[in-house]
Amino acid sequence: MLLIISLLMIICFIGLLMSKKLSALTALILIPTLFALLSGHGADMGAMVIKGLRTVAPTGVMLIFAMLYFMSVTDAGMFDPIIKRIVSAVDGDPVKIFVGTALLGFIVALDGDGATVYMIVLSAFMPIYERIGLSKLSVAALLLQCTGLGNMFPWGGPTARAAAAVQADVSTLFVPLLIPLLACVAWTFILAVMLGRSERKRLGFQQHIPVDRAALQFEEKGCVAWRFWFNWALTIALMTFLVLDVMPMAYLFMLATAIMFVVNYPQLSQQQEQIGRHAPAILAVAGLIFAAAVFTGIFAETGMANALAQAIVQTIPAALGPYLAVITALISIPVTWMVSNDVFYFGMLPVLVQAAGHYGIEPIEMARAALVGQPVHILSPLVASTYLLVGMLKLDYAQTQRFTLRWSFITSIVLLMVALITGCFPVYRSL
Repeated sequence: MLLIISLLMIICFIGLLMSKKLSALTALILIPTLFALLSGHGADMGAMVIKGLRTVAPTGVMLIFAMLYFMSVTDAGMFDPIIKRIVSAVDGDPVKIFVGTALLGFIVALDGDGATVYMIVLSAFMPIYERIGLSKLSVAALLLQCTGLGNMFPWGGPTARAAAAVQADVSTLFVPLLIPLLACVAWTFILAVMLGRSERKRLGFQQHIPVDRAALQFEEKGCVAWRFWFNWALTIALMTFLVLDVMPMAYLFMLATAIMFVVNYPQLSQQQEQIGRHAPAILAVAGLIFAAAVFTGIFAETGMANALAQAIVQTIPAALGPYLAVITALISIPVTWMVSNDVFYFGMLPVLVQAAGHYGIEPIEMARAALVGQPVHILSPLVASTYLLVGMLKLDYAQTQRFTLRWSFITSIVLLMVALITGCFPVYRSL
């Protein structure tokens, strides 16, 4: 009976999300509540949810303050001098322009928001793209690599979702992925050089082409020099402490945000304005994390997850069971393109985790494997920010998908191979 109920719950959850009958926030709360009542757990349902909330609370708090921190230092002009220097260095060389595009894209992607990357980078570089006549499809492909990888930071969303789904500490989940992510960053710069050389050939680039600086539309915010250096020193210190894991990630971001506010927005009215400006985006992401506690708490505590995992174990050939981490990584590439992160991480990952546990694969290893598909997921029709990129570049959406998919797939494979080499999750494991 539990198996049937769990299957029906997942089918209803995925179906209602994909058909857009319910939002992810409402589905994560209402669907498990309904099926908990059907399974006779109405009396202890509240305790299950509270247990789930306790597990995701640190992740939710971290996410709120991380988004507020990076959005606010961006507003304070932390990236403005860098943008100015990058723009002045690229000149008219397509290779330099694309490398500069990727560099600025990764810097801005620290805030985990694709829309911010597109708005800042394109406002700085669009006049150069148009003056030189560069391929905007190549620009889109590069920026989608930046946002796909930047989205994997804990405050970007998918990593926090994966951590919440397996009830793991987000820093423990993320830190081992840093080397694979850096490998993907290196590959993206290689891609920038490759696309730049292709444009050199297409445009017949032979010598330096001066760029009309008056054509640049990027508007600097007038960041005070000492504040610029303070913000970067604070950010570097924050990242260092995160990697060293000296304090809980949530507290580090709370502390850094408070310090940043005192320095950059000393007046109470300024701080309130910043919070009000970014509250909608922050609430939308953080709300999902806390709503997920209802789903994961009920799904695990009622025994549904275990019942479904047992059924999956029985259907998976014994020879493939020990390879579930790699199988999950490979599955995540197409599946996260077809469905939302909420469907995959809250609907499918918990089931795969339960099944993998029978072969000695840890939940946190499965969560890392499930993130491999993120470079391709950014191309999904369900990702709203991609429409912003396509609209700003005035490209055809389908053509952008076809051109970029091959490069994003390679990025996912690089992530997979380096993750296996560094031991983020196992190729094979059996009890």
